[in-house]
Amino acid sequence: MSSSLKVKRLCVVSLICATLTACASSDPVKYTGIDSSNALTKNTSDSSGRIPYSYSQAVDWSRYEVVAVAPVTIYAGADNQFGSMSEEDKATLASYMQQKFAEALRSRFRVSSSPSGKALLVRLTLTGAETNTAFLSTFTRFDIGGGLYNAVQNARDREALIGGSVIYSVEIYDAQDNRLLKAYITKQYPKPWDIGASMGALSASKAGIDKGAKALLAQLR
Repeated sequence: MSSSLKVKRLCVVSLICATLTACASSDPVKYTGIDSSNALTKNTSDSSGRIPYSYSQAVDWSRYEVVAVAPVTIYAGADNQFGSMSEEDKATLASYMQQKFAEALRSRFRVSSSPSGKALLVRLTLTGAETNTAFLSTFTRFDIGGGLYNAVQNARDREALIGGSVIYSVEIYDAQDNRLLKAYITKQYPKPWDIGASMGALSASKAGIDKGAKALLAQLR
């Protein structure tokens, strides 16, 4: 390798290291401003780290036929994890979340804006998100060092070296008596080898929302 190529490679590596230091991935916290905060406990059964806090009752989900998805709330508490994300991007993600969760639940329930009887109320709160880093999010999928790391992460279904994500809370109530049935905080992100999700500032966060909607549906079947 020529000296000029070595210098260029060192510059790229230094840039990646600097970005990792500045944009270290955040783990979700037990947000003090959500209604179910006091009920949430550490989720010791989740080894993936995707759902660090949860609450649940023994529920026969098959007895519920209808679901209402309340308008997604954008969390404004001091312990939010949006970093420097713009209000416009937050609103875009909240709107996308509303659409995708309603679509997923519609395959199992009748979706209604005014549920009654055997119905569930789902409340979603967007509490944090990280955008893709231009160029680096895609570059590290192919660079030798980043590629090896991401190959391992991909096999473990863990987070990419540099990539976006989304963090939110889910609260599920019996719509008739407003009883909390299930709640959790989760961080979702695409697989490292999902190259399409590494392009565009919000693409990884949106891919995380897609995965989260499917995961919720699976829990309620």
